[in-house]
Amino acid sequence: MVALVAILVVAACGGRHGVRELVVGSTPDAASTVLAELYAGALRSFGAPARVEPSPDPLSELGTGRDDVAPGFTGRVLQTFAPGATALSDEQVYRAMVAALPEGVAAGDFAASAQDTPTVAVTRPTASAWGGRELATLVRHCPELALGKVTGTRVPAALGGCTPPKPREFIDDAALFGALRAGVINAAWTTTADPGVPGDVVVLADSAPSLVRAENVVPLYRRNELNEREVLAVDEVAGEFDTAALADMRRQVSAGANPHQVAEAWLAEHPLGR
Repeated sequence: MVALVAILVVAACGGRHGVRELVVGSTPDAASTVLAELYAGALRSFGAPARVEPSPDPLSELGTGRDDVAPGFTGRVLQTFAPGATALSDEQVYRAMVAALPEGVAAGDFAASAQDTPTVAVTRPTASAWGGRELATLVRHCPELALGKVTGTRVPAALGGCTPPKPREFIDDAALFGALRAGVINAAWTTTADPGVPGDVVVLADSAPSLVRAENVVPLYRRNELNEREVLAVDEVAGEFDTAALADMRRQVSAGANPHQVAEAWLAEHPLGR
């Protein structure tokens, strides 16, 4: 009888876990919201009920147990838990981030092809005059930089041996890139997945060795709360998702599209688990 009761208890616990709705936390910005919907959709495609819940700080909610999963970017998470870390490349940042995570929080696979890393955009004539389309080119022209950024954007304090001057601030991307075209500034801080970057500028590439800390998309989750299939669900996103998709999804959400529908459309075109 005791053995039978034990079996029933284990079965009941397993049943509860099987039907428990997982909570994916999200901050209000478009990138976090659409990524949270993407991870929630991935979980549902693997048979795990999941919903997205807004939160000012999803990382903290993982610690409290309110959230089960939260989307993140590797460099930002690393900065949160290890502000003095010096890693820059995607693999180094990911490894350092995993080592810095608090007890009870784990990381899934990072998306090597999906990132939102700070970079700089210049006009095509400037790129031609400088003789290159890489951040290393900008470093060689450090003394002549006149940078701009959108207010609130976090930018690196240094690029290799270059410590750029304090950037002039603009209200939005339209104002920033308008100033770039007008010659008010000669370089504009942006990110690799910024949907507001116009097509007539050159976004400088960060070639090895990296000058800017990588910001790859990564799922974070409560350790020992997700089963193997649920972890596999969020990990599957890493193999399919890329920077262009992130920028496009952010663009749609910023234009008023429903984040849930945007994520579901991407998942329909990229079925997971196959």
